Amino acid sequence: MSNATAVSDATFEAEVVNSSVPVIVDFWAEWCGPCRMIAPILDQIAEEYKGRVKVVKVDVDSNSRTASQFSVMSIPTLLFFKGGKVQDQVVGALPKKMLQEKVEKFLA
Repeated sequence: MSNATAVSDATFEAEVVNSSVPVIVDFWAEWCGPCRMIAPILDQIAEEYKGRVKVVKVDVDSNSRTASQFSVMSIPTLLFFKGGKVQDQVVGALPKKMLQEKVEKFLA
């Protein structure tokens, strides 16, 4: 079961922009191999950092408005939000160790 919350164009602002905790947004698609590869890693991060960071997923095929709003051209793209603003981004699949280092830096 996924620890990451699915968000849509309609719920993005409430779940991400207005979140009281930092948020990692995973822009993905069902047909994207690298997206499926990092999904379990993001679920582990969501579990390990529960309460400190929220991990959400945006399916770019059904939520193109949000993807366009943040100029997401390649997937997977991870956007790191704090205080409603993008603080960092990662394009492509990273190994868990590198992603954890990014998260630690993001939360520092």
